[in-house]
Amino acid sequence: MIQVNVTEFRNHLPAYLDKVKTGEVVALTSRGTVVARLVPEVDESLKAREWLAAIRAKSWVGDVTSPLDEEWEALRDTP
Repeated sequence: MIQVNVTEFRNHLPAYLDKVKTGEVVALTSRGTVVARLVPEVDESLKAREWLAAIRAKSWVGDVTSPLDEEWEALRDTP
């Protein structure tokens, strides 16, 4: 994370915005206190797809439609 005072940020705005575009977080300070943070935009749908791909790589689903050796309650003849 880069910390920069507001005046410095204002004077070099394009350079700091380029840093944010590449993934860097920029904290704006005023008199030594952080007053704001600029963070890169996150594509939530891409993040979700990556998460699902990671789960898919670790998971396995077998045969979920064939009955087990037990009789299913739904298939019993109930009076």
